[in-house]
Amino acid sequence: MTDKKSIQAEYINRINRVFEYIDANLSSDLSLETIAAVAFFSPYHFHRIFKYITTETLKEYVSRRRLEKSALDILHSNESITVIALKYGYSDNPSFTKAFKKYFGVSPTGFRKQNPNKHNKIRQRYSKNGQVYPDYEKYICALTNLNTWITMNAKIEIKEMPAVNLAYVTSLGVHNIQNAYSTLMQWATPQGLLNPTTTMITRYHDSFKVTPADKVRMSACLVLDKPAKKSDEVAFTTLEAGKCIVSRFEIGLEEFEKSWTGLFLWMNTNGYKKADRDPFEIYHNNFNDHPEKKAIVDLCIPVQ
Repeated sequence: MTDKKSIQAEYINRINRVFEYIDANLSSDLSLETIAAVAFFSPYHFHRIFKYITTETLKEYVSRRRLEKSALDILHSNESITVIALKYGYSDNPSFTKAFKKYFGVSPTGFRKQNPNKHNKIRQRYSKNGQVYPDYEKYICALTNLNTWITMNAKIEIKEMPAVNLAYVTSLGVHNIQNAYSTLMQWATPQGLLNPTTTMITRYHDSFKVTPADKVRMSACLVLDKPAKKSDEVAFTTLEAGKCIVSRFEIGLEEFEKSWTGLFLWMNTNGYKKADRDPFEIYHNNFNDHPEKKAIVDLCIPVQ
């Protein structure tokens, strides 16, 4: 690795630590000085490096992360708006409401109360396929059809998933996930970490419901079953144990979005609540080797 690439890899490794720290401390002090110290940079250098890697300033990233996480809590929990505001570092309701409305175009209360037949900005932005449902009946029909498709195409179980050790490379935006996996493979191959039983996982740290596709943070992961040499380009973490909805699919690449949407619908219909852990995909084949170019994959949603 050239000196320039080595330095860049080390910077990315430090920013990975920053992502993890921010996720774990969204209600705490996330000032430039605090986060720069986590990354072992001066505030001046950290500001420039973080903006270069993420295309956002630290303040923009933290604000977006807090608002998007709060939006998911509003959608998936019964917590009051005040509790959610405090949970994500806002001192009071007015400041939270102002920031939320500026970002999403609607107040937190309006976001929660929105109806399927409303032609509003949220529905247009966050409907998975970009469709604006013109009336309630068509919306219900779409949900019914999706639920039927899931029933026919998925084997759904509730499982206690074990903790696993992971090596991972971060992807910022869906367009970078292939490059992340390429980097991971280049690191794993000379160490003999790839074999027919190697498990690959993609983790989703953001939700496409509330995060633009070019900013969604994902991790291209390899399950480690033996010690591995550290690298500036590849980080280590543990996927914690816990209860999950696990659904086995055999699908084309164009059906992943539909499958995730249907599985979350199944979760809500059957009374499960998402846990504060990241959803992930476990791959069981190389889709290029499948006669119909289909992926055999488990989609996993951590639940309470």
